[in-house]
Amino acid sequence: MDFGLVLQTDPPAAKVVDLMRRAERAGFSHGWTFDSAVLWQEPFVIHSRILEHTERLRVGPMVTNPGTRTWEVTASTFATLNDMYGNRTVCGIGRGDSAMRVAGRRPNTLARLGAAIDAIRDLAEGREAEVDGNPVRIPWIRDGRLPVWMAAYGPKALALAGRKADGFILQLADPYLTEWMVKAVRRAAEDAGRDPAAVTVCVAAPAYVGDDLDHAREQCRWFGGMVGNHVADLVARYGEHSDLVPEELTAYIKDRHGYDYSHHGRAGNPSTDFVPDGIVDRFCLLGPAAAHVEKLRVLRELGVDQFAVYAMHDAREATIDAYGEQVIPALA
Repeated sequence: MDFGLVLQTDPPAAKVVDLMRRAERAGFSHGWTFDSAVLWQEPFVIHSRILEHTERLRVGPMVTNPGTRTWEVTASTFATLNDMYGNRTVCGIGRGDSAMRVAGRRPNTLARLGAAIDAIRDLAEGREAEVDGNPVRIPWIRDGRLPVWMAAYGPKALALAGRKADGFILQLADPYLTEWMVKAVRRAAEDAGRDPAAVTVCVAAPAYVGDDLDHAREQCRWFGGMVGNHVADLVARYGEHSDLVPEELTAYIKDRHGYDYSHHGRAGNPSTDFVPDGIVDRFCLLGPAAAHVEKLRVLRELGVDQFAVYAMHDAREATIDAYGEQVIPALA
């Protein structure tokens, strides 16, 4: 199992770079950042510094979207980083939540997302692609490589990930839901004539190592609110009780009342008071290091290739170090 670290690009950028360097020394293989231009600093500028100050770490957004940048700009940005640092990027992409909504736009459609996955990958690897109805090719790219991993929850998005993406990003660490969604992605991949095992599975969730579970829950409760934004979209589309979406995912948002993105992804987010302790425990990894290892072994058996640690809490360094000393050696 590989391990990634996910950070917001809060200033100063040097702190983000330092934490990524710490993660590489601890044995993490991937460094991810949020991509929401209004809420945080520009990630790709910071990615360049991370790549410069690390040797092996692969970097990318978790996640970008096909609406806030034109596709040829996204592809050229990745290709430039790859040319400078040796194909060490991964394009995490989704419909767009905070990045789109904070700017007053709706998340992208799945049709647009699917077209963007193909176009961005082709362009970044030097092939011609169609952008807004026009053929485009970036002529200077040589030997480019860009895996595109798609974030998804709902049945149509899971099917799209299986058909088109090189990897699937699931932003929660609940074993039951992980099994359900991984099966859906692999089934779609097989139906599309692809090798299901070739789709990388990345589970991303907060991890907090320590014995004080009450404190850990309060530091990670924000995550249930973030996931709840996507779940609310699913409920609006499929209803509160649907055979297409497990109630284990949807039931907890019944008391949700709006969401303030100014606190997005932050401990103490006041928009997440509807999230019960049980959801925090299911969606996150909390407790002593041994509890993390136990849950990660279950996820690995379900086909998870990478666990990406959301470190938006008051123990970022301690969590990175605990993973490097106790968790990664037990699972790598």
